[in-house]
Amino acid sequence: QIPVGTEIEGMNILGLVLFALVLGVALKKLGQEGEDLIRFFNSFNEATMVLVSWIMWYVPIGIMFLVGSKIVEMEDIVLLVTSLGKYIFASILGHFIHGGIILPLIYFASTRQNPYRFLLGLITPFATAFATCSSSATLPSMIKCIEENNGVDKRIS
Repeated sequence: QIPVGTEIEGMNILGLVLFALVLGVALKKLGQEGEDLIRFFNSFNEATMVLVSWIMWYVPIGIMFLVGSKIVEMEDIVLLVTSLGKYIFASILGHFIHGGIILPLIYFASTRQNPYRFLLGLITPFATAFATCSSSATLPSMIKCIEENNGVDKRIS
């Protein structure tokens, strides 16, 4: 059975991205008249980032209770600790190899600059990403560190 038109569930992301691009181009073409709406969207973006950062202060408490409830349900605690230890070791090793060796080599090959100086400016978002496993939650911190610590232009970040 082939889904047709309204039978497809979910959001039309491609249409949303295309609309955003066309709207951005149209607002820039308007010149001074479009600047008010651009300033509104920039302010809305900043307010959203503040809300996400507030929410992120409470997420660790919720995660603690979710993990705690699963630990209480476990019958064999030794199996839990050994399995969790293996997972943590594999995760840290994978992150180290990929983020500490492979990606810096690609960065160095592309820019001929020291990748570890760039990565040093991103310690806070990396810690947030590792703790929350959420790229959406890390986004405000990443944008702030990219702009302030690494000097990337706001239009790029």
